Amino acid sequence: MYSQILIAIDGSELATRGLEQGLALAKALGSQVTILTASEPWTAMGVDAAGLVVTEYSLLDAYEKDAAKAGEVLLRAAAAAADNAGVKAKTVYTALTHPADAIIDLAEKSGAELIVMASHGRRGIQRVVLGSQTAEVVTRSTVPVLVVR
Repeated sequence: MYSQILIAIDGSELATRGLEQGLALAKALGSQVTILTASEPWTAMGVDAAGLVVTEYSLLDAYEKDAAKAGEVLLRAAAAAADNAGVKAKTVYTALTHPADAIIDLAEKSGAELIVMASHGRRGIQRVVLGSQTAEVVTRSTVPVLVVR
């Protein structure tokens, strides 16, 4: 049914529940799993003395290194969880990409038949301000999406 499952995680407690659900489903179906985390693009912006918007590029390198390290730690723990669950899994870190774009792109490239991810279920202004990667994936993906809450 679903021989290839993509599980997207972000390090949150809710995403961990999504990982657990995805791994349980993969175990029950005998599926292979790809676990993905992505770091978002970042620019340190400020206003200079003349009131012009400026970008502090010197901070970008530190951000990229820290994000990669955090992604590595997160994926190492996720791989251990997959191993403990008896599920064959590979991990993927995508740098400086909007998570929804990374998820949809990897699902298409890897031949995933199901995407598993969590949603905080935000509404109203919180959703507008904080965004919803899950809603974007559900809206744009051609692959079925299992949303864990």
